[in-house]
Amino acid sequence: MFDILLTLITEGVAWFLVLLVLLVDIGACITLLFLERRNPQVVAGWLLLLIFLPIVGFVVYLFFGRHLYGEHIFSKKTAADESIAEIAGDQYQKILEKNMPLPQEIERFDSTMALLLNQDNAAYSDNNAVDVYVHGEDKFAAFKEAIRSAQHHIHMEYYILRGDELGREIVDLLAERAAAGVEVRALFDAVGVQKVKREFFANLRAAGGEVAIFFPLKIPFLNTRINFRNHRKILVVDGKTGFVGGFNIGDEYLGKGPLGYWRDTHLRLHGGSVAGLQTRFIMDWNYAAPKSPVVVRDNSPYYPAETLSFPHGSSGVQIASSGPDSAGRAIYAGFVSLIGHARKSIYIHSPYFIPDETIFTSLLMAIRSGIDVRIVIPCKPDHPFVYWASYSYLGDLIRAGAKGYTYDNGFIHSKTAVIDGVACAIGTANWDIRSFKLNFETDAFVYDETFGRKMDELMRKEMEEKCTLVTVEMYNNRPKWIKFKEGICRLVSPLL
Repeated sequence: MFDILLTLITEGVAWFLVLLVLLVDIGACITLLFLERRNPQVVAGWLLLLIFLPIVGFVVYLFFGRHLYGEHIFSKKTAADESIAEIAGDQYQKILEKNMPLPQEIERFDSTMALLLNQDNAAYSDNNAVDVYVHGEDKFAAFKEAIRSAQHHIHMEYYILRGDELGREIVDLLAERAAAGVEVRALFDAVGVQKVKREFFANLRAAGGEVAIFFPLKIPFLNTRINFRNHRKILVVDGKTGFVGGFNIGDEYLGKGPLGYWRDTHLRLHGGSVAGLQTRFIMDWNYAAPKSPVVVRDNSPYYPAETLSFPHGSSGVQIASSGPDSAGRAIYAGFVSLIGHARKSIYIHSPYFIPDETIFTSLLMAIRSGIDVRIVIPCKPDHPFVYWASYSYLGDLIRAGAKGYTYDNGFIHSKTAVIDGVACAIGTANWDIRSFKLNFETDAFVYDETFGRKMDELMRKEMEEKCTLVTVEMYNNRPKWIKFKEGICRLVSPLL
């Protein structure tokens, strides 16, 4: 009798679990179909996974599939936000009315500017000095110099900080400035500092500095918000100097890691564009540290009017940001717009090249229009899954007439696009679905023929000296096992 009862209970529990999984899967399918605004291809992929592998599919969806569209987590506005929004609105109207004074060589990019103004209040300024760093030693030398020079505040926002020699040096410098009375705020992504213990920041906090974590782990070593990472790398010092680009903080970015030499692209900005980086940091900080917000008032030292308006240079710059909380996707839209404005050349660096249909089609149209399209990806993977998907997309564009390269002098992590040697997009966003839709990113859109020509020449030289040209013959003759890996990786790439 006991055995029969036990069997009935076991069967009842089993059926209950089956019913629960079924209901959860149905709920996930309904969410995908009716509540989330997605590419049909992505929706179809998730539905197939949930239907044919219900338990595994739901676990994968829980960690990788959910979006934040419509949540608007950065809804709190400061006086500075409203001021920049007003400037952006005014500039937008001037562009629509063809009343925006722009140099002749960048005039044709006014629709890209208008798009970023409309999507992200990315105010345009034309008084910027822009310095570019492609070597870790050079970037961090300038980075540390800027930190040492701080007199009022240091605002740092980074995806990854390693607990190694460089990481310790940067944190110690921050502590020194905090002890000297400088306001120091450091914001890091939870996944990016997952291996760094809280004690690592003890001296900084003791000196008066503040540290906040973006989307902290609710359960140690378990985070169901894997996709929604703060991938931004920003430094603002005294509201006067700004940094943005691809370098994280750690010894590997100095070429001391297993991938060898690290090639990246990072910008130092002086001028009105620094206000855009400052606003982005303050919004992110106030979300992550609501008990210790940055309060911006009139004549705020966070926005030094004289410095921001001073003619440091002649580069036009917009700071654009995007994230999964908004369907606007300003950076993505900016990329599409830049491709559409190309007349001669499109040069792209991306360690992870997984374009969606719109980007891919835009590049194909450019190639078939006779535009010189060149794309550089790494020769070695740091994420094999993404690498083989990237190689597959690169191969299709090569067959269409593009020039594809693999970077041979170490690992290339640069996120750069140069259009006609005039307009550039440089920042934290890769040319992949994760950056387009799933992570929080920030890019500088630079409009300047002198700077653009410099970037154009730099990229051309590296293609010739430090890259391997992947020909159609090379790609077509790749081994069958590579073709198999490409096929599998490309098949599931939309699920990212």
